[in-house]
Amino acid sequence: MTALDLALPAAAALWGTAAGALLPRAAYRFSVPAGEEWRKECPAGHPVRGWLGRTHCGDCATAPGDEPAPAPRTPRATPLALATALVCAALALATGTRPELAVWLLLAPVGVLLAVVDFRVQRLPDPLTLPFAAAALALLGVAALLPEHAGHWLTSLYAALALGAAYFVLFLVNPGGMGFGDVKLALGTGAVLGWYGWPTVLLGTFAGFLLGALYGGALVAVRRAGRKTAIAFGPFLIAGAFAGLLVGAYTA
Repeated sequence: MTALDLALPAAAALWGTAAGALLPRAAYRFSVPAGEEWRKECPAGHPVRGWLGRTHCGDCATAPGDEPAPAPRTPRATPLALATALVCAALALATGTRPELAVWLLLAPVGVLLAVVDFRVQRLPDPLTLPFAAAALALLGVAALLPEHAGHWLTSLYAALALGAAYFVLFLVNPGGMGFGDVKLALGTGAVLGWYGWPTVLLGTFAGFLLGALYGGALVAVRRAGRKTAIAFGPFLIAGAFAGLLVGAYTA
């Protein structure tokens, strides 16, 4: 293993740490039930502006003798930074120096954010899912113009449309079990998986359903859910895409 082989995942992990540390405010503001506006106030009731950084606004600092502000009801920066760092490092190890690695590193923090928000409130926000799909296709289009890339942009496009259409059919058949946000997220995951070909698309899709089924089965086994209890599928769709992407990058 060369020095570059070690430096690349280390640099990717540093990028993931920095990017993940900026996600708590967005996770807090987006984590509201469907139909409600994004949060505009911190847990202490002060206005929160912007989308990157920690949850507390500048007014949450208390003066001597004041009562401390309530603890933020949002993921902490450390777990988000750690999760994003691990994802980015794994992608760097699998992809190497190929130009599509830059695409994966840019998309990874958004994927982590989507998984967190959906797990908390079973909602996949349009301001994240639709730009995720558009950015994936646009960035992979640029990567396809660079030397040493290992994927195919047209397959990414076709896979995005195919997976989005497949999830749309599932949504029509069982809207209680498949949300429309999952359909829009499938456009982005299809684009990412399609870069490495149809076998990667099938693997990533199957992995998502398998992980979701195992999680649901575990909840039923410990009596924390019934057989008809709805669960957030977005985190498993993203985790399956991540698993498929790692295999596709290793074998490309």
